[in-house]
Amino acid sequence: MAVPKKRLFDAQAFLNSAGMARKAVDYPPATGIFAQGDPADTVLYIQHGSVKLSVVSQKGKEAVVGVLSPGDFFGEGALAGQPVRLATATAMTPSRILVIPKRQMIRLLHRHHALSDRFIAHMLARNNRLEEDLVDHLFNASEKRLARTLLLLARYGKPDGPQRVLPKMSQEVLAEMVGTTRSRVNFFMNKFRKLGFIDYNGGLKVHHALLSVVLHDAPAADR
Repeated sequence: MAVPKKRLFDAQAFLNSAGMARKAVDYPPATGIFAQGDPADTVLYIQHGSVKLSVVSQKGKEAVVGVLSPGDFFGEGALAGQPVRLATATAMTPSRILVIPKRQMIRLLHRHHALSDRFIAHMLARNNRLEEDLVDHLFNASEKRLARTLLLLARYGKPDGPQRVLPKMSQEVLAEMVGTTRSRVNFFMNKFRKLGFIDYNGGLKVHHALLSVVLHDAPAADR
């Protein structure tokens, strides 16, 4: 007799349920959701769209530290006692964001174990990603870092991936994510296209063959 599969917790359906103190906000592309230094008093959840997280140094240099997609939480630093936002969140595509007050989110996590498990899994995955990004920047050349970034954006290896057609994104943003110059990104993007790893027709499409760049062990001479 077949054992029925355990149903996965549907975070979106739960967060959309009646009686919750939350609101859904629609953001057009390139619209700020919150800015570095704003009060950290809410946790946010992406219903659809994509969001860029970036930080600006005291000297005005900007770096992209993450690109999030539907099903991702962000702004969770509020739960750890952060008084202000440490990054700026910007909608990259038309996005609908669920905004949950900090105290409401804390109560939900205490009362609903399924949501707590989902949120902890999200935080562990985010932590793993940050560690992998650090290793990537320390040891890998810019070509490999760009290939890995494109594969991550395409959600290769994710349960809901791959998403071969990526959201519209400038080469400047890719350069900020990879930690290199726009000219180097342009050079490697053209190289990937000629090798058949990506396509530009009808949007940027990422093919599985791009994994060969990430798996190839080459000296990290080109930073």
